[in-house]
Amino acid sequence: MTDSVREALFVVGTDTGVGKTVLTAGVTGWLRRHGHDALAVKPCQTGYPPDDDAAVVAEACGTEAASTCLRRLEPALAPAVAADIADASLSYEAIESGVAEAVAGSETAVVEGIGGLRVPLADGREVLDLVADLGYPTLVVARSGLGTLNHTGLTVDALREHGVPVVGVVLNEYEGATTAARTNPDVLERMTDCPVWTLPPLDLADPTTAVDAVGDSLPDAALHGE
Repeated sequence: MTDSVREALFVVGTDTGVGKTVLTAGVTGWLRRHGHDALAVKPCQTGYPPDDDAAVVAEACGTEAASTCLRRLEPALAPAVAADIADASLSYEAIESGVAEAVAGSETAVVEGIGGLRVPLADGREVLDLVADLGYPTLVVARSGLGTLNHTGLTVDALREHGVPVVGVVLNEYEGATTAARTNPDVLERMTDCPVWTLPPLDLADPTTAVDAVGDSLPDAALHGE
């Protein structure tokens, strides 16, 4: 392992609830265990409280310094919709510049997406616009079972069409209990020409298990940026 790390990594998902926070916590915690001052950045959290992805990352890493959230909104909706319902202002420019400033102020950062790529973010812009405008390499998190081929393929295609480098795909909660799950990794590698890794189901009552599992499941090059 070299001493250098990538400036930032963007963790994006094919949908909401697919495991972005698990992977973000795992990568951030792994980097910090290996001596890097890594920071997880959540551009916008909706459904707060009780949802608080930055707090999960902080607990997994054992310090509040490991994560930050730029904006929190109570309605559990897409950010642009949540802001409208809550009658709150939400600026795309402020979100983009806030992420860039957080990344610039850290040794390395892991930026966690919000839902899937086509989720409305602010000012007529979507999460995909933020990922493309920032230009950081991405890890795509997806479900493991039936239906993931279409969603994952479309997500990778959209990123590449916008010039975003894709590090690889992580199939979350992988057990291989069905034919679809067992065949999906190889099929997705052929479809996307990306490396595909699997992450097992985790008991996140102790969020540090995400750090152990990600370190065991993904190669150093994907985590470290070699």
